[in-house]
Amino acid sequence: MSLFAVNKPLPPRTRSLVTVLSFVLPLVIWSLVSYVPFIWHPQTLISEPGSVSYFKADMLIDNAIFETELAKARDAGTALPQGSPANPGYLPAPHEVVTALYTAFTTEPTRSSEKWLHESLWSSIEVIFWGFVLSSIIGIPLGIMAGTFDFFSRLFEPFIEFFRYLPAPAFGALAVAILGIYQAPKIAIIFIGTFFQQVLVVANTTRKLDPALLEAGQTLGASNRSLIFRIVIPGILPDLYRDTRILLGWAWTYLIVAELIGTSSGITWFITQQARYKNFDNVFAAIIIIGILGLTIDLLLAWLGRRLFPWQRVNH
Repeated sequence: MSLFAVNKPLPPRTRSLVTVLSFVLPLVIWSLVSYVPFIWHPQTLISEPGSVSYFKADMLIDNAIFETELAKARDAGTALPQGSPANPGYLPAPHEVVTALYTAFTTEPTRSSEKWLHESLWSSIEVIFWGFVLSSIIGIPLGIMAGTFDFFSRLFEPFIEFFRYLPAPAFGALAVAILGIYQAPKIAIIFIGTFFQQVLVVANTTRKLDPALLEAGQTLGASNRSLIFRIVIPGILPDLYRDTRILLGWAWTYLIVAELIGTSSGITWFITQQARYKNFDNVFAAIIIIGILGLTIDLLLAWLGRRLFPWQRVNH
Protein backbone atom coordinates (compact mmCIF):
# COMPACT_ATOMS: atom_id res chain seq x y z
CA MET A 1 0.00 0.00 0.00
CA SER A 2 1.21 3.49 -0.83
CA LEU A 3 2.37 5.61 2.08
CA PHE A 4 0.57 8.59 0.55
CA ALA A 5 -2.84 7.10 -0.30
CA VAL A 6 -5.48 9.80 0.15
CA ASN A 7 -7.84 9.23 3.08
CA LYS A 8 -6.55 5.69 3.62
CA PRO A 9 -5.11 4.60 6.98
CA LEU A 10 -1.62 3.14 7.08
CA PRO A 11 -1.14 -0.47 8.14
CA PRO A 12 -0.75 -0.75 11.95
CA ARG A 13 2.96 -1.61 11.80
CA THR A 14 3.70 1.26 9.42
CA ARG A 15 1.72 3.69 11.58
CA SER A 16 3.78 2.71 14.62
CA LEU A 17 7.05 3.15 12.75
CA VAL A 18 6.04 6.57 11.40
CA THR A 19 4.95 7.63 14.90
CA VAL A 20 8.36 6.69 16.27
CA LEU A 21 9.99 8.49 13.36
CA SER A 22 8.18 11.72 14.26
CA PHE A 23 10.19 11.80 17.49
CA VAL A 24 13.42 10.35 16.09
CA LEU A 25 13.80 12.91 13.30
CA PRO A 26 14.00 16.00 15.57
CA LEU A 27 16.39 14.13 17.85
CA VAL A 28 18.62 13.20 14.90
CA ILE A 29 18.68 16.82 13.68
CA TRP A 30 19.47 18.06 17.20
CA SER A 31 22.27 15.48 17.54
CA LEU A 32 23.78 16.38 14.18
CA VAL A 33 23.83 20.07 15.07
CA SER A 34 25.34 19.27 18.47
CA TYR A 35 27.95 16.65 17.62
CA VAL A 36 29.03 17.22 14.00
CA PRO A 37 31.42 20.23 13.97
CA PHE A 38 31.10 21.25 10.31
CA ILE A 39 27.28 21.54 10.44
CA TRP A 40 26.91 24.42 12.87
CA HIS A 41 29.48 25.24 15.53
CA PRO A 42 29.78 29.05 15.46
CA GLN A 43 31.91 29.28 18.60
CA THR A 44 35.11 27.87 20.06
CA LEU A 45 35.42 26.36 23.53
CA ILE A 46 38.75 27.53 24.93
CA SER A 47 40.91 24.76 26.39
CA GLU A 48 44.21 26.69 26.59
CA PRO A 49 44.11 30.52 26.60
CA GLY A 50 47.73 30.76 25.45
CA SER A 51 48.99 34.33 25.37
CA VAL A 52 45.54 35.92 24.98
CA SER A 53 44.96 37.70 28.29
CA TYR A 54 41.16 37.73 28.28
CA PHE A 55 40.76 34.09 27.22
CA LYS A 56 39.87 31.69 30.04
CA ALA A 57 39.58 27.92 30.08
CA ASP A 58 36.03 26.70 29.23
CA MET A 59 35.19 30.11 27.78
CA LEU A 60 33.05 30.29 24.63
CA ILE A 61 34.34 32.66 21.96
CA ASP A 62 32.97 33.45 18.50
CA ASN A 63 35.01 31.70 15.82
CA ALA A 64 35.91 34.98 14.11
CA ILE A 65 37.37 36.41 17.34
CA PHE A 66 39.26 33.20 18.07
CA GLU A 67 40.77 33.11 14.59
CA THR A 68 41.82 36.77 14.89
CA GLU A 69 43.54 36.22 18.23
CA LEU A 70 45.12 33.00 17.00
CA ALA A 71 46.59 34.84 14.00
CA LYS A 72 47.91 37.62 16.24
CA ALA A 73 49.58 35.13 18.58
CA ARG A 74 51.11 33.23 15.66
CA ASP A 75 52.51 36.44 14.13
CA ALA A 76 53.90 37.52 17.48
CA GLY A 77 55.45 34.13 18.13
CA THR A 78 53.72 33.80 21.50
CA ALA A 79 51.79 30.86 22.98
CA LEU A 80 48.88 29.91 20.78
CA PRO A 81 45.37 29.63 22.21
CA GLN A 82 43.68 26.27 21.74
CA GLY A 83 40.06 25.27 21.58
CA SER A 84 37.48 23.03 20.00
CA PRO A 85 34.38 23.80 17.89
CA ALA A 86 31.29 24.40 20.02
CA ASN A 87 27.74 25.59 19.88
CA PRO A 88 26.48 28.58 21.89
CA GLY A 89 25.60 27.93 25.52
CA TYR A 90 21.88 28.28 24.78
CA LEU A 91 21.98 25.09 22.66
CA PRO A 92 23.13 22.23 24.90
CA ALA A 93 23.73 18.77 23.46
CA PRO A 94 21.16 16.00 24.02
CA HIS A 95 23.31 14.14 26.57
CA GLU A 96 23.69 17.35 28.61
CA VAL A 97 19.92 17.80 28.72
CA VAL A 98 19.39 14.16 29.74
CA THR A 99 21.93 14.59 32.53
CA ALA A 100 20.26 17.82 33.66
CA LEU A 101 16.86 16.13 33.61
CA TYR A 102 18.15 13.39 35.89
CA THR A 103 20.01 15.66 38.29
CA ALA A 104 17.07 18.08 38.56
CA PHE A 105 15.07 15.31 40.22
CA THR A 106 17.90 13.83 42.28
CA THR A 107 20.12 16.76 43.33
CA GLU A 108 19.08 19.38 45.86
CA PRO A 109 19.02 22.95 44.44
CA THR A 110 22.21 24.89 45.20
CA ARG A 111 20.39 28.15 45.96
CA SER A 112 17.85 28.67 48.73
CA SER A 113 15.56 30.60 46.37
CA GLU A 114 15.26 27.63 44.00
CA LYS A 115 12.85 24.72 44.25
CA TRP A 116 13.12 21.12 43.21
CA LEU A 117 11.87 20.48 39.70
CA HIS A 118 9.11 18.18 40.95
CA GLU A 119 7.89 20.90 43.33
CA SER A 120 7.72 23.40 40.49
CA LEU A 121 5.92 20.89 38.29
CA TRP A 122 3.32 20.13 40.96
CA SER A 123 2.59 23.83 41.43
CA SER A 124 2.03 24.18 37.68
CA ILE A 125 -0.20 21.10 37.55
CA GLU A 126 -2.39 22.59 40.29
CA VAL A 127 -2.80 25.80 38.29
CA ILE A 128 -3.69 23.89 35.11
CA PHE A 129 -6.08 21.57 36.94
CA TRP A 130 -8.14 24.21 38.72
CA GLY A 131 -8.18 26.63 35.81
CA PHE A 132 -9.39 23.97 33.39
CA VAL A 133 -11.86 22.36 35.80
CA LEU A 134 -13.50 25.70 36.56
CA SER A 135 -13.61 26.51 32.85
CA SER A 136 -15.22 23.15 32.06
CA ILE A 137 -17.78 23.35 34.87
CA ILE A 138 -19.12 26.58 33.41
CA GLY A 139 -18.11 26.40 29.75
CA ILE A 140 -19.40 22.94 28.84
CA PRO A 141 -22.99 23.51 30.03
CA LEU A 142 -23.09 26.92 28.34
CA GLY A 143 -21.75 25.41 25.13
CA ILE A 144 -24.37 22.64 25.17
CA MET A 145 -27.16 25.15 25.80
CA ALA A 146 -25.91 27.45 23.03
CA GLY A 147 -25.62 24.56 20.61
CA THR A 148 -29.11 23.27 21.40
CA PHE A 149 -31.22 26.42 21.74
CA ASP A 150 -31.00 29.37 19.38
CA PHE A 151 -32.00 31.70 22.23
CA PHE A 152 -28.90 30.86 24.25
CA SER A 153 -26.77 30.92 21.11
CA ARG A 154 -27.83 34.52 20.42
CA LEU A 155 -27.48 35.42 24.09
CA PHE A 156 -23.99 34.01 24.70
CA GLU A 157 -22.05 33.64 21.49
CA PRO A 158 -21.88 37.21 20.11
CA PHE A 159 -20.17 38.47 23.27
CA ILE A 160 -18.00 35.36 23.55
CA GLU A 161 -16.92 35.75 19.93
CA PHE A 162 -15.83 39.30 20.79
CA PHE A 163 -14.14 38.37 24.05
CA ARG A 164 -12.15 35.41 22.71
CA TYR A 165 -10.00 37.78 20.65
CA LEU A 166 -8.81 39.58 23.79
CA PRO A 167 -5.45 38.14 24.93
CA ALA A 168 -5.73 36.46 28.33
CA PRO A 169 -2.42 37.93 29.64
CA ALA A 170 -3.90 41.43 29.23
CA PHE A 171 -6.05 40.68 32.27
CA GLY A 172 -3.05 39.84 34.44
CA ALA A 173 -2.89 43.12 36.35
CA LEU A 174 -6.64 43.09 36.92
CA ALA A 175 -6.53 39.47 38.11
CA VAL A 176 -3.82 40.32 40.63
CA ALA A 177 -5.75 43.38 41.86
CA ILE A 178 -8.89 41.31 42.43
CA LEU A 179 -7.52 37.90 43.44
CA GLY A 180 -4.18 38.66 45.10
CA ILE A 181 -0.66 37.66 44.16
CA TYR A 182 -0.65 33.90 44.71
CA GLN A 183 -2.18 31.06 42.70
CA ALA A 184 -5.65 32.54 42.13
CA PRO A 185 -4.71 35.04 39.37
CA LYS A 186 -2.73 32.33 37.56
CA ILE A 187 -5.77 30.06 37.64
CA ALA A 188 -7.85 32.97 36.35
CA ILE A 189 -5.60 33.38 33.30
CA ILE A 190 -5.92 29.68 32.47
CA PHE A 191 -9.69 30.06 32.89
CA ILE A 192 -9.88 33.10 30.60
CA GLY A 193 -7.62 31.48 28.02
CA THR A 194 -9.77 28.34 27.71
CA PHE A 195 -13.33 29.25 28.76
CA PHE A 196 -14.42 31.32 25.75
CA GLN A 197 -12.91 28.92 23.25
CA GLN A 198 -14.49 26.04 25.13
CA VAL A 199 -18.01 27.45 24.90
CA LEU A 200 -17.72 27.95 21.15
CA VAL A 201 -16.15 24.55 20.47
CA VAL A 202 -18.73 22.70 22.56
CA ALA A 203 -21.57 24.64 20.95
CA ASN A 204 -20.29 23.72 17.49
CA THR A 205 -19.95 20.06 18.50
CA THR A 206 -23.50 20.09 19.87
CA ARG A 207 -24.87 21.44 16.59
CA LYS A 208 -23.39 18.45 14.74
CA LEU A 209 -25.78 16.06 16.51
CA ASP A 210 -28.11 14.36 14.04
CA PRO A 211 -31.31 16.47 14.01
CA ALA A 212 -33.33 13.31 13.42
CA LEU A 213 -32.58 12.22 16.98
CA LEU A 214 -34.01 15.45 18.38
CA GLU A 215 -37.04 15.25 16.10
CA ALA A 216 -37.71 11.69 17.23
CA GLY A 217 -37.55 12.77 20.87
CA GLN A 218 -39.89 15.69 20.27
CA THR A 219 -42.31 13.41 18.41
CA LEU A 220 -42.40 11.13 21.44
CA GLY A 221 -43.19 14.12 23.64
CA ALA A 222 -39.84 14.56 25.37
CA SER A 223 -39.43 17.76 27.37
CA ASN A 224 -36.51 20.10 26.86
CA ARG A 225 -34.88 18.67 29.97
CA SER A 226 -35.23 15.13 28.63
CA LEU A 227 -33.89 16.19 25.24
CA ILE A 228 -30.78 17.61 26.88
CA PHE A 229 -30.02 14.77 29.29
CA ARG A 230 -31.26 11.78 27.30
CA ILE A 231 -30.45 12.71 23.70
CA VAL A 232 -28.08 15.67 23.36
CA ILE A 233 -25.50 14.83 26.04
CA PRO A 234 -25.32 11.07 25.30
CA GLY A 235 -25.21 11.83 21.58
CA ILE A 236 -22.29 14.24 21.74
CA LEU A 237 -20.38 12.64 24.62
CA PRO A 238 -17.59 10.98 22.54
CA ASP A 239 -16.96 14.17 20.56
CA LEU A 240 -17.25 16.26 23.73
CA TYR A 241 -14.61 14.08 25.37
CA ARG A 242 -12.28 14.56 22.38
CA ASP A 243 -12.85 18.33 22.44
CA THR A 244 -11.97 18.40 26.13
CA ARG A 245 -8.69 16.62 25.45
CA ILE A 246 -7.80 19.19 22.80
CA LEU A 247 -8.80 22.12 25.00
CA LEU A 248 -6.72 20.77 27.87
CA GLY A 249 -3.69 21.05 25.59
CA TRP A 250 -4.77 24.64 24.92
CA ALA A 251 -4.72 25.31 28.66
CA TRP A 252 -1.10 24.11 28.86
CA THR A 253 -0.07 26.71 26.29
CA TYR A 254 -1.22 29.48 28.65
CA LEU A 255 0.76 28.14 31.59
CA ILE A 256 3.94 30.15 31.03
CA VAL A 257 2.18 33.53 30.75
CA ALA A 258 -0.11 32.66 33.66
CA GLU A 259 2.81 31.94 35.97
CA LEU A 260 4.47 35.25 35.20
CA ILE A 261 1.63 36.95 37.08
CA GLY A 262 1.80 37.58 40.82
CA THR A 263 4.38 35.69 42.85
CA SER A 264 6.91 33.67 40.92
CA SER A 265 6.16 29.96 41.11
CA GLY A 266 5.83 26.77 39.15
CA ILE A 267 7.81 25.51 36.20
CA THR A 268 8.04 29.04 34.76
CA TRP A 269 9.94 30.20 37.83
CA PHE A 270 12.26 27.22 37.51
CA ILE A 271 12.94 28.02 33.83
CA THR A 272 13.44 31.72 34.56
CA GLN A 273 15.88 31.03 37.37
CA GLN A 274 17.91 28.55 35.35
CA ALA A 275 18.05 30.90 32.35
CA ARG A 276 19.21 33.73 34.63
CA TYR A 277 22.25 31.65 35.64
CA LYS A 278 22.70 30.41 32.05
CA ASN A 279 21.93 26.80 32.96
CA PHE A 280 20.35 26.20 29.59
CA ASP A 281 20.57 22.44 29.93
CA ASN A 282 18.12 22.76 32.85
CA VAL A 283 15.93 25.09 30.76
CA PHE A 284 15.70 22.50 27.99
CA ALA A 285 15.08 19.75 30.54
CA ALA A 286 12.18 21.68 32.06
CA ILE A 287 10.66 22.43 28.66
CA ILE A 288 10.95 18.78 27.64
CA ILE A 289 9.38 17.55 30.87
CA ILE A 290 6.38 19.82 30.22
CA GLY A 291 5.97 18.19 26.82
CA ILE A 292 6.39 14.69 28.26
CA LEU A 293 3.88 15.39 31.00
CA GLY A 294 1.33 16.89 28.61
CA LEU A 295 1.72 14.04 26.10
CA THR A 296 1.45 11.42 28.85
CA ILE A 297 -1.78 12.94 30.14
CA ASP A 298 -3.18 13.10 26.61
CA LEU A 299 -2.27 9.47 25.90
CA LEU A 300 -3.90 8.39 29.16
CA LEU A 301 -7.05 10.31 28.25
CA ALA A 302 -6.99 8.79 24.76
CA TRP A 303 -6.70 5.31 26.27
CA LEU A 304 -9.57 6.06 28.63
CA GLY A 305 -11.63 7.38 25.72
CA ARG A 306 -11.20 4.12 23.81
CA ARG A 307 -12.49 2.26 26.84
CA LEU A 308 -15.42 4.60 27.41
CA PHE A 309 -16.45 4.86 23.74
CA PRO A 310 -15.29 1.64 22.03
CA TRP A 311 -17.73 2.13 19.16
CA GLN A 312 -16.01 5.31 18.05
CA ARG A 313 -13.36 5.18 15.35
CA VAL A 314 -10.35 6.95 16.78
CA ASN A 315 -7.39 7.93 14.65
CA HIS A 316 -4.07 8.71 16.31
